Amino acid sequence: MSFSLKDKIVWVTGASSGIGQEIALQAAKSGATVVLSARSLEKLQQVRALLPGEKHLCLPLDLEQSSNFSDLALEVVNIFGRIDYLFNNGGLSQRSEAFDTSLEVDRKIMEINYFGNIALTKAVLPFMRQQKSGHIIPISSIAGKFGFFLRSAYSASKHALFGFYESLLLEEEKHGIRVTIAVPGKINTNISVNALDGEGGKHGVMDHNQATGMSVEECVAKMFKAIAKNKKEVLIGNKEIKAVTLKRFLPALFWKVIKKQSAT
Repeated sequence: MSFSLKDKIVWVTGASSGIGQEIALQAAKSGATVVLSARSLEKLQQVRALLPGEKHLCLPLDLEQSSNFSDLALEVVNIFGRIDYLFNNGGLSQRSEAFDTSLEVDRKIMEINYFGNIALTKAVLPFMRQQKSGHIIPISSIAGKFGFFLRSAYSASKHALFGFYESLLLEEEKHGIRVTIAVPGKINTNISVNALDGEGGKHGVMDHNQATGMSVEECVAKMFKAIAKNKKEVLIGNKEIKAVTLKRFLPALFWKVIKKQSAT
C-alpha cells in the first residue's frame, strides 16, 4: 500500500539519530513537513540539513522536563496550523540487573520513556480533537512484550506504554484520532551505546544485538506500511519477534528459549 505524507505535519521526537532520524527522512521524502525534536539543537540542525524541503522546524525538547510541552504544541500549531502525525520515538534504554540498578535510574527511565511520552501526547491531543483527525505512533519495544536480562526499568517503561495507548486508541477513535503502537525488536541503532548502567552512567558499548539488527531504513518502511493500513500494533524485526507469539501460545517453551538468549 502506498503511503503519502504530502502536505502533512509530522512531529518526531528522538529525531537526532537512529529510528527517529530515519522517520524524519522518510516522512520528508514522502512530502511531509517535519518537526524535529530532541535535546540537542545542533544535532537536530544536522538532520534537518539532510531533509528535502525548506519548511522543517527544529524544536528542542527534553522528555524528562515536560512542563513546557503544551507551549511547544501550541507553537507548532501556530506555525503550521495543525499536527497530523506524532511519532513518540524518543527514549532511553538500560543495561544493568535490577539488583544493581538504583531507584533513581528506574525513575529517570520511567520519566523519559513513559511520562515524557504521554505528556507530549496529552499536549497534542486537544489540537487533534479540534481538527477531528490525527495519528499517534508511540515507539514501544519488544521489551514491552516481555521482560529480559538487564532491562528491568526499560522493559517496565515500555510495558506501561501499552496500557496507556491501548486505552487511548479506544477512547479517541470517536474523535477521528488513530493510534499505532510500533514494537521494534533488534534494530541497528546506538540505543545500547546510550543506555544507562545501574548507577546512571553510560553503557557506552554497541551490543551485538544492535550491531546485527535490522536496518533503520527497513524498520521505518515497515512502520509506515502499518500506519498506512491503520494497524493498532506492528511488530518490527527479524526472528526475535517470533518470541512474542511463542510466549502467547507456548509459554513454557518461551521461558526455556528466552533464558538462553544473550543479554547484549
